[in-house]
Amino acid sequence: MVRQNSIPEKMTAVAISMPGGPMVLKPEKRDVPQPGSGEILVRVHAAGVNRPDVMQRKGIYPPPPGASDLPGLEVAGEVAALGEGAARWGIGDRVCALTAGGGYAEYVTVHASNALPLPAGFTDTEAAALPETYFTVWHNVFERGALKPGETLLVHGGSSGIGTTAIQLAVAFGATAIATAGSSEKCQLCVKLGASRAINYREEDFVAVVKEATGGKGANVILDMVGGDYVSRNYNAAAVDGRIVQIATQGGAIASADLVKLMTKRLVHTGSTLRPRSIEFKGALAIALEAQVWPLLATRKVAPVMDMIFPLNDAWRAHERMEEGDHTGKIVLDVS
Repeated sequence: MVRQNSIPEKMTAVAISMPGGPMVLKPEKRDVPQPGSGEILVRVHAAGVNRPDVMQRKGIYPPPPGASDLPGLEVAGEVAALGEGAARWGIGDRVCALTAGGGYAEYVTVHASNALPLPAGFTDTEAAALPETYFTVWHNVFERGALKPGETLLVHGGSSGIGTTAIQLAVAFGATAIATAGSSEKCQLCVKLGASRAINYREEDFVAVVKEATGGKGANVILDMVGGDYVSRNYNAAAVDGRIVQIATQGGAIASADLVKLMTKRLVHTGSTLRPRSIEFKGALAIALEAQVWPLLATRKVAPVMDMIFPLNDAWRAHERMEEGDHTGKIVLDVS
């Protein structure tokens, strides 16, 4: 293992002391992890906060086997040590990375293939807002959903980290984006990011608006994190040969669906979760992102929408912010 001499034996991490509310997130001292074969040790400067972190804190989304019990699925920082075979990176390289857990800490190990260079001009807090969101959107919108130029994407939760990313990438690759959001301010943000129409779901029927906006055709791809009664409504809003991609079930995991609608429209309803996928799968996504999306980030054609930044020891405040539902874009922890 190649390492810096300045790596301490202990680090500060924020752990889940027991399942519960935000205040169960407690700073504690832990041993600095050691990178294994193919891994790098990242000195974390910033860590993204995501809804799976909240679910893990509540005890309803346990980490996959072998992953750290600490929350935190994305980080940015610098390479502090190299495991055997991590040949691409050098000590001191600035990276952002997707992790299976452990990001709420001063150091974390990640597989070298799941790390990417910081886009030119990006701060650590901005870069920490990239991996989980961009990996998720790229796979679900462009790979599973197969969004093509000229098609229409309907994004539920358009002002979220996922939603703001999906809108920008859809438009950057020649598609039309329509978004739903829960307030006029959030709808204005979606339009500012490039959505051709933003729908306040508290005041408007998204099915009717999508039909009107597409001349009766419907959306070719729907990115849904709601589930529940949105499933049948998505079937109505979808175009013939439409693809509906499920990435969360905030409105309920059990739903009723009109299978006749699915058959007559020839719909595909698919979905995925990212965290349990293999290192190799995530590495392939990283390769695609570096080739297709990182140049757009370097020119700021797309960029993360930043909400609030909290110190690592105040991670509980970041979770409160997320659960209040008023945030737009990404919440990040400053670990430096």
